[in-house]
Amino acid sequence: MSDGASSSLSEEPYGTAERLRRALEALGVVADVHDGYGLALVSVWDGLVVWCNGDRFWWQAGWDEQCGRPAYASRPVSGAEEVARLVAARCAELRRVRFGERADLRQTQPEERADPPRAQAGERTAAPMQEPKPP
Repeated sequence: MSDGASSSLSEEPYGTAERLRRALEALGVVADVHDGYGLALVSVWDGLVVWCNGDRFWWQAGWDEQCGRPAYASRPVSGAEEVARLVAARCAELRRVRFGERADLRQTQPEERADPPRAQAGERTAAPMQEPKPP
């Protein structure tokens, strides 16, 4: 959120990002908005953040195998509804990768949403921390 000392320039990205968050919400995608330093971020999913500077949105749209680096997409803020559709599609793709065919998180049980530590052959997983017993 913007504080009283912020310029109007830093408030514009937040309002624009909030408009994107509402458009995503209308598509069933829950997101959070954070702002500061002249940018606003719409946190959508693990590995999916949309940046907004008040003029454009941009986000990681995939992976460029040939270059071995992320591929980014960008659209003007005037197309917030289009961006919401594109980001929702990317979110569904990432969910399919994580959860198989069940891209809708409402179909997963809470314990399936977290990635528990997995032991490889011969390794031990860390146990949860416990309160020390008094002497």
